[in-house]
Amino acid sequence: MNRLIQQTRKLFLSAQGGMFSSALILGFMIIVSRIFGFIRYRALAGYFNKDQLDIFFASFRIPDLVFELLITGALTSSLIPIYIKYQKNEKERREVTYSIFNFLSVILIVLILILLPFLHILIPFITPGFSGEKLSEIVYFSRILLLGQLPFLVLGNFFTGVAQARKLFLATAIPPIIYNLSVIIATFLFASRFGLTAPIVGINIGAALFAVIQLPAIWDEIINWRPIFVFHEGVKEFFTIIGPRLLTILVSQIDATIDLTLTTLLGSGAYTIFYFAQHLQLLPVSVIGMAFGQASLPYLTEMVESKKDEDFSRIITESLLNIFFLTLPISVYFIFARTPLVRLFFGGEKFDWDATVQTAFLLSYFSISMPFHAAYYFLTRCFYALLDSKTPFVNSIIGVGLNTVFSLIFVLVFKLPVWSLGISFSLAITIQVFILFALLRKKTPIKVLPFILSLSKIAVAAIVSAPIPYVVIKLLDNLLLDTTRTINIVLLLAVSCLIYFLLYLFVSWLIGVSELYIITNLLIKTKDYKKKIIEINTSYD
Repeated sequence: MNRLIQQTRKLFLSAQGGMFSSALILGFMIIVSRIFGFIRYRALAGYFNKDQLDIFFASFRIPDLVFELLITGALTSSLIPIYIKYQKNEKERREVTYSIFNFLSVILIVLILILLPFLHILIPFITPGFSGEKLSEIVYFSRILLLGQLPFLVLGNFFTGVAQARKLFLATAIPPIIYNLSVIIATFLFASRFGLTAPIVGINIGAALFAVIQLPAIWDEIINWRPIFVFHEGVKEFFTIIGPRLLTILVSQIDATIDLTLTTLLGSGAYTIFYFAQHLQLLPVSVIGMAFGQASLPYLTEMVESKKDEDFSRIITESLLNIFFLTLPISVYFIFARTPLVRLFFGGEKFDWDATVQTAFLLSYFSISMPFHAAYYFLTRCFYALLDSKTPFVNSIIGVGLNTVFSLIFVLVFKLPVWSLGISFSLAITIQVFILFALLRKKTPIKVLPFILSLSKIAVAAIVSAPIPYVVIKLLDNLLLDTTRTINIVLLLAVSCLIYFLLYLFVSWLIGVSELYIITNLLIKTKDYKKKIIEINTSYD
């Protein structure tokens, strides 16, 4: 038993050696985490109707805004390059790391103290379609989340930033699973008695566990923590980097708030429908795009520091093609299998058929841009590795502007239902990716024509493989399986998914999609997971 514990601890605290191996570990753990996340949604849909879920999800809007500013804006992409820069000098590294953490903690406390007294004014402003008791409950739960969940999530994600800078990706991938599990257990055990309070309390407990579980991975780094505020060159550089990054996140949060505002005008349950469809679309984006983005930043940063321009360019091209190779078929599958997917993930007792159909329509429009959405996360990390956070900021302003304009036109002018917000998002994110790619070409020598040719082959393989599994879904759903039962929905999706992806791999092989070789070669060589992406690309060439 002692040996098992020691081996488990060694695996948990081991550093990953390459970008692809890191992305694989992150991707796998994100899949597991997302599975628990959707079990959480399924549990919520089983205990609460869409009106109640509007309250639940809207309660996160203000806390999420603060969280995204402090974490996604400051830590996820800005701390890692600074930490790596000073990692060889322990004294400097700790001064910089502790000072950054202390400054962010002060900012967090100030923001909470400012927001708490004004939530009863802010919430009605951003949810004009809600009123009465619904608004009161959103304000109440928002306060609980600001005081209970937010501090622990900020602390836990600071730990995550340090651990990922040290390439301890496995240690940072497990806590989100525990977070979701806490909410699931609280909902199953106490929702019948305490209503929405049960999952809210579960979220607060999960946030605390999220931070505590990561302590072993970075204990040697934080054990000597001191309440210092040193204006070191690294601290100044950190805040220089996060300036535009914070504005980028603020813009995206404004975008998310506009979505909430518009959905409150589209009738009861519209925000829940939007939230569910958006998060189901984010499943493959998280697994592939975010995993590549998180795993790539330390390696891209190292190559920029070493001035390996050719390797940097090659990683960008190969990573983008691999992202498209993985996400394009998923995008197509989500479009033609949209209804059974929604029924599987959100088919709770209280989630009615009308909500299912609307969520399915919205999911299909979100899915159109899934490959571009995944690529967006990777492309922004390329700019952060170049210590350029201004370009993603300007790009995000353009994206939010486009999304807002499209959404306002669809909802207020054409009076379209909630699924129109999926179209506006897809148009905006696609334009953003084209802009980022074009600007990145000016900084590194990317060969465009070979890239377009490879991408075209991937698209052909994904589309050509779709008709047969689509017909299979229709036949199974209407003739052979009683899809009112969850197990039969699982069977239907499993059969159609297997047929589709086998066809996709066959067609990819038939027309010579080179990414098929790279992925299979990588899987064969999993035992050599410490080899870096350059080795894989070189062996292919």
